[in-house]
Amino acid sequence: MARIPYFDLSQAPESYLQLIGSRPPLNLYRMLPHAGKAAEGFLALGGAILRENKLDSKLREIAILRVGILSGASYEVHQHKRVARRVGLAEEKIAALEKGADTSALDETEKMVLAYTDQVLLHVKAPAAMFEALCERLTPGVVAELTLVIGFYMLVSRFLENFEVDIEPPGTIV
Repeated sequence: MARIPYFDLSQAPESYLQLIGSRPPLNLYRMLPHAGKAAEGFLALGGAILRENKLDSKLREIAILRVGILSGASYEVHQHKRVARRVGLAEEKIAALEKGADTSALDETEKMVLAYTDQVLLHVKAPAAMFEALCERLTPGVVAELTLVIGFYMLVSRFLENFEVDIEPPGTIV
C-alpha cells in the first residue's frame, strides 16, 4: 500500500493532465503530481526516452528492466516486462536479465548493454575499455541515450519504491 495517498487528479494542473492524457491510468501518474511542476519535467523526459529515441527499443528495455531488477523496484519490473514483450523482447531474454541468470540467450550487444547498465548503476562510471567498446558497437549518441535511460530509470525506481506505488490490479491496464 502506498505510503501517502494518491494525488486527486481532479486537483492536478491542466498542464499535467494534458501530459498524461493519452497514457494508461497508472498509479505512478497518480503519485507524481505531489512533486509539483517537476512531475511535468519527469513526464517529458520519460516520454522522450520511450518515444523519441534512436536507441533500439529492445536494448532500452534490457537496460530499464536491469535497473528495476537491481533496484528491487517490483512496480518498474512489472510494467516494463509488459513493454519489453510488446517491443518483441523474447521471454528467455527477459529471464536472462535477472541477477545471476544465464545470459546465453542475449547477443553480444545485449550483453554489453547489460554489463554497462550494471556498471553505471553500481559504480557510476563504466571502465574506459567498456565505454570505448560500447561506442564502437553503438553510436556515441545512442550511448548517450542509453546512459540517460539508466539514470532516469534509477530515478523512477527510487520514486516508486520510496512511495511504495502499488501495482495496478489485473485487468486495469490494457
